[in-house]
Amino acid sequence: MAEYTDQHARAGIDTRLPKIECFKNQFKDYEITISIPEYTSICPRSGLPDFGTITIRYVPDQWCVELKSLKMYILAYRNLGIFYENAVNRILRDLVKASKPIRAVVTGEFNVRGGMKSIIEACYPPKGSVKRRK
Repeated sequence: MAEYTDQHARAGIDTRLPKIECFKNQFKDYEITISIPEYTSICPRSGLPDFGTITIRYVPDQWCVELKSLKMYILAYRNLGIFYENAVNRILRDLVKASKPIRAVVTGEFNVRGGMKSIIEACYPPKGSVKRRK
């Protein structure tokens, strides 16, 4: 198999997806948890499907995520080539952009592949700064 490329790494990050719609929140100080047990996407390197469960937990401020639009958004990943690490971070990015929550966590628990199971978690606001290599 060919080496990983920058094209593999960036695949799907900026692809246009259906809009996540929101409605006006009527209450304060509560958390919403949404579980999506049938998440699928395509590995951009191998072309094979990835399967997993996406869990979204967020505390709404002025806006709540409308579930039908979220479903259509998630379904768009089915044919999208994207690493699941990137998918979890993209879902968080798009959710925050749409609903502007007080806080949010997106967790992806992906099915076993090659004898390994991966759980990816992305948080807003971030859990602290991580020093990056240059």
